[in-house]
Amino acid sequence: MRLYRDPDAPSRLDFDRGLYERIAKTERRRRVHAHTVAIRSGYAWQVKAGSVVRLLTVEGPQVCDLNLWNMNNPRERFWAARTRQLQGAHVTTFDRMWSCLPYLRPMATITNDTLPTTPTANGGRCHDLLGSRCDPYLYKLLDDRDYDVTCHNNLTRAVAPYHLTELDVHDVLNVFQVTGLDPVHEIYFMEPSPAKPGDFFEFFAEIDLLCAISTCPSGDLSEWGWGPDGADPVANCHPIGVEVYEVDGDVLEGWKPPEPVRIDSVYERGDAGPDIESAGLEPPPGPPESTSVKRRVPTMWRGYCQPTQPTRRPSDRHA
Repeated sequence: MRLYRDPDAPSRLDFDRGLYERIAKTERRRRVHAHTVAIRSGYAWQVKAGSVVRLLTVEGPQVCDLNLWNMNNPRERFWAARTRQLQGAHVTTFDRMWSCLPYLRPMATITNDTLPTTPTANGGRCHDLLGSRCDPYLYKLLDDRDYDVTCHNNLTRAVAPYHLTELDVHDVLNVFQVTGLDPVHEIYFMEPSPAKPGDFFEFFAEIDLLCAISTCPSGDLSEWGWGPDGADPVANCHPIGVEVYEVDGDVLEGWKPPEPVRIDSVYERGDAGPDIESAGLEPPPGPPESTSVKRRVPTMWRGYCQPTQPTRRPSDRHA
């Protein structure tokens, strides 16, 4: 059997693991942000490149759904499918979270994970890329009921102050969630999260990030919230802690943010496409400050992924 990518074979995707071991073990870092995300809610926060993010089960087992965007360009966001192909259906230390096309670079690298990596008796593993987030459309489809206590709702509400919508919410990394495929039908299954109070999952921000999580309304997934036996699993829900650490520059010696993959063009073979000025074209309307038609990659989205500021009244202008 030939693997899509053999992790034990040398390749262009290799990187200095010693650097990330240093980042994971160093005490030369300081906490710059901490927040406890309540049960059945969402939370979004910004992270500078070169920082470490810790997700923490503060009281007991709890699944959380993670989304990532480039803080300066929200069109670049986490790509669960490509990450699954390159890293595996479940991720742990030294795996990387990759961004979508036309960027395709590591947005984050996992540096620490206290959850078990051995499979369960059914073959389930932790930190899932097989499934996605629960959403109100699924409840309507399966149970014909309107239900807005879902991870999709939570993530959408969390990023709204950053000028993003539900169209920007994407397939997630299910942190602390155990899943697999049954060997007969290859249908997705879920098992209760094994996380204990104090367990954590850490990743290193390779670029400036906007992060968002939802504390899953199904809690630790020992019960599901839908189907004929779908009782409300609120008793199995716990908060999640979010912590951000700045790392001393000396620890990061040799590191630099990764660049997107560069190609000529996807529009015409062997042609990078027309340049705006030489072709006499007008830049497209909308939020980008400037867009190169040649590269089709916006260089900056002014105001996006920045929290909404309170509106000043006219009487406040000279205060």
